[in-house]
Amino acid sequence: MPQRTTALRAGVLPITLARLEKRAASCPLASRNLKVNTLNRDKAIEAKHIQYGPLNLSDKSYWVRLAQHWKTSISAAAKSKCGNCAAFDVSPRMQECMPGMVQEDGVLGYCHMHQFKCHSARSCYTWAAGGPIRADEVSLSWAKKSTK
Repeated sequence: MPQRTTALRAGVLPITLARLEKRAASCPLASRNLKVNTLNRDKAIEAKHIQYGPLNLSDKSYWVRLAQHWKTSISAAAKSKCGNCAAFDVSPRMQECMPGMVQEDGVLGYCHMHQFKCHSARSCYTWAAGGPIRADEVSLSWAKKSTK
């Protein structure tokens, strides 16, 4: 039986679905490549619609801006962190991709929404309730979506 393939775009060799799945199962590029991670993170910091932060965790003004953006209280905004975002991946498979532990103020995970290593105590304008991702199966489903 011939292997099913998916053409990425005109002029590019088709790749097998098995190869796509293998790529999704490996560590994301940004978790392996500091330059890619830094570029993606910096874009998330600078983008008006994302505003990843705060850079300094003690910066209270960030939470004021976030509350104003979401039209909510500062305390509600300050509870909406990467660590409980639907796109924040701390699954066992993703922890294998992380370079190590962070300080006592949080954990390092992977943001599938913006493709960079993310600190659990930060947030952004695109935060979504329902996280974090703790199961490898859920992590893989996000990874497969991002490889298409």
